Amino acid sequence: MRVSVVSTMLNEAKSLPRLLDSLSAQTRAPDEVIICDGGSTDSTLQLLDSEDRLPLRAILRLGANISQGRNAVIEMATGEVIASTDAGVRLSPQWLEKLVTPFEDAAVQAVAGFFRPDPQTVFETAMGATVLPEVREIDPTHFLPSSRSVAFRKSAWEAVGGYPEWIDYCEDLIFDLRLRALYGPFVFAPQALAYFRPRPSLRAFFVQYYRYARGDGKANLWLKRHVIRYTTYFVAAPLIALAGALFAPWWWALYLVAVPEMLWLPYRRLARLWGSLSLAQKAQAALWVPVIRVVGDVAKMVGYPAGVLWRWRNRAQVPDWRKP
Repeated sequence: MRVSVVSTMLNEAKSLPRLLDSLSAQTRAPDEVIICDGGSTDSTLQLLDSEDRLPLRAILRLGANISQGRNAVIEMATGEVIASTDAGVRLSPQWLEKLVTPFEDAAVQAVAGFFRPDPQTVFETAMGATVLPEVREIDPTHFLPSSRSVAFRKSAWEAVGGYPEWIDYCEDLIFDLRLRALYGPFVFAPQALAYFRPRPSLRAFFVQYYRYARGDGKANLWLKRHVIRYTTYFVAAPLIALAGALFAPWWWALYLVAVPEMLWLPYRRLARLWGSLSLAQKAQAALWVPVIRVVGDVAKMVGYPAGVLWRWRNRAQVPDWRKP
């Protein structure tokens, strides 16, 4: 079984060595590695050209979005199985082996790997705990993998029409949903781990989640989730405050129920991530968690309507991607 590892990147000179080092240390070596660069202005292309440990080819597609880059490298790939990852990650040594072993069963069409945070600061530790699920929280029958750790047959990629090139973010979710609709749930390979560094600042995090939510709006994804978020912040929270002010202060006790419910999972994850931090750093990380949660929610509430507006303005060009 021939396996092609593919990725896209743009200005990843700082993080690229980690990815290349981890790919060269795989227990199951890739048969080829193809990377699309979208027009880096740093030394990304030079690093790719100088890599001599891997059977690597780099292609340049100026201005290509993520889907266009992914489709370009998959089209070039000669492997029966495509393993996808992203720039900025560090792969576990058994990542590729665990990801492609299920394909020994000819019926398997797609395999979902998993990911873990690779924080380097207190803030990043809090970020990872707040936004990234643990494997124990995953229902394999519904899990939709990130393209930083996923594998599929090239024939399956062709069958669903590749990655959707009309959208700039959430492209991997649409691709996953189309694969699942055609072939059923992904086989879950939780030991196929990609470690990646969370966003290093609130500003970078806000932009990331704004773009994700804008992609949801463009693709008409997760409407119920977004409605619940708007209802929580703009209806439930103000009504509790009003009831406490007009009727009885005990209404405000509802916040003591709602807030821990929002933060319980992040704090449980944080307790597993902060092992080497000092007591002061642990306190700092704990204080960051609610801030990160609220900023992420605000970014989503701003981004989603922007995506909906884009979809309405471009409705004639937006395909009905849910159709077979």
